[in-house]
Amino acid sequence: MNIPNHVAIILDGNGRWARAKGMPRNYGHVQGAKQVELICEKAYKMGIKYLTVYAFSTENWSRPKDEVDALMKLLRQYMKNCIKIADKNDMCVRIIGDKTRLDPDLQESIAKLEEHTKNNPGLRFQVAINYGSRDEIVRATRHIAELVEKGEMKPEEITEKTISDHLDTAGFPDPDLMIRTCNEQRISNYLLWQLAYAELYFTPVAWPDFNEEELKKAVEAYNQRNRKFGGLKEE
Repeated sequence: MNIPNHVAIILDGNGRWARAKGMPRNYGHVQGAKQVELICEKAYKMGIKYLTVYAFSTENWSRPKDEVDALMKLLRQYMKNCIKIADKNDMCVRIIGDKTRLDPDLQESIAKLEEHTKNNPGLRFQVAINYGSRDEIVRATRHIAELVEKGEMKPEEITEKTISDHLDTAGFPDPDLMIRTCNEQRISNYLLWQLAYAELYFTPVAWPDFNEEELKKAVEAYNQRNRKFGGLKEE
């Protein structure tokens, strides 16, 4: 089986999953966080080398305050637990998105996690927090414009690679497969530049129920696609 090198996932359906069980939305987010650990482990054993998950978008700030506060509390706990998880699985973890809006203690935890895991040789794991792809592209463009203004780069020297190198995901290959759970069939401002040639897979399964078997189904579906680039089938 052809295993995708990089898989990106939109973790959707936590709240709906919880409500269906008569539980508060935050219960779904807690269970969803536990599922991330499982999928990281199973993905790497399957042969996936890069995994990116969408945890909190720039638009999520508009949710009810109590839900946002609960999500931030969960993220704080996850950042601390993730060091143990990363050590257990040799994961290299980094956070993408605009970290400047996050509270200082959360920024500190992120920096500690990234520093602690930077040399781990296992799964390369990205978590998108306060991330929106349009915002990412705007920030990258501003940085490139600053370089031009300083005379460190000429406009005609700007290439696709220049833009890629200034995105939050710099150093990671583009995703081969994007998975969205809970049957929402859109990409919701997620990795717009990077998903240019990715295969898209949508499943009705809510994220807390997305297990190893569901991941295998997604990879099997990926293998059934006739992937072409410029009219040529990928070898």
